[in-house]
Amino acid sequence: MDIVYLNGQFIAADQAKISVFDRGFLFSDSVYEVIPFYAGEGFQLEQHIKRLKISLAALNISVEDNYTEIVQELVAKNKMTNCSVYLQVTRGADTKRRHSINESLKPTVFACINPIVNNYALAAAEVSGINVIVCEDLRWKRCDIKSTSLLPNILVIEQARQQGAKEALLINDGKVLEGASSNLFLVESNKIITPPSSHAILNGTTSQLVQQVARKQKIAVLHEDISYQRLIAADEVWITSSTRGLLPVLKVDDKFIAGGEKGAVWQKLYVLLAQAQAKLLNETD
Repeated sequence: MDIVYLNGQFIAADQAKISVFDRGFLFSDSVYEVIPFYAGEGFQLEQHIKRLKISLAALNISVEDNYTEIVQELVAKNKMTNCSVYLQVTRGADTKRRHSINESLKPTVFACINPIVNNYALAAAEVSGINVIVCEDLRWKRCDIKSTSLLPNILVIEQARQQGAKEALLINDGKVLEGASSNLFLVESNKIITPPSSHAILNGTTSQLVQQVARKQKIAVLHEDISYQRLIAADEVWITSSTRGLLPVLKVDDKFIAGGEKGAVWQKLYVLLAQAQAKLLNETD
């Protein structure tokens, strides 16, 4: 039985209980992070915790917990080498269901783990590209806050699954923004294009790392709007996320990207990201 963390205690998963009046349960009044651990070490852990605190501040939820210590101890107690830690903070449990916020509530802090595969363990030639679909973006207007209100994301991910795709890209007002659980990149004439930061997009930690690595290689990274026509005409299309790494997209809807082959810029960055991860983990040994 996995061990989870709940409000100061590390306990068996089947012993963890929250109130039915917890606002995270009733209203999705909560935020979360998913943090990958490889060889028992958190990958971009500092960036994930920083983003969690930004989300909490946006909801005016104040918690003094040391999240870094919580997730590290949770991984150690479960003795799992490669895993992801799901860390969620809700506004807390009230005594009844009401929309108004009771400022005296004590936030609920919960964390659990799931096994994951090392995204960069394979050679670039062995990585399989994916198919995606494009769907209308029905989410709320503050997607920069990593809220647990994910029903629109769930519905388009299921739509993608039914169509044999691995991700759904979201389009709003003619602009393709990001995936249901990923950030979006494309390549034009060896330049990397990604949508500009806004309230409509989550600032992904892996997205930031990709841009950092690319710039060190003198590869131009531009923040520009991406239309559907620009997307399907691109030389390369990628998605990024903490739990999936950097994945090449070979097909959008029924249209192959550049003949359905993995691109040279993706391959170069994939190798560099694998090296960056290996270096980070070696430094934390």
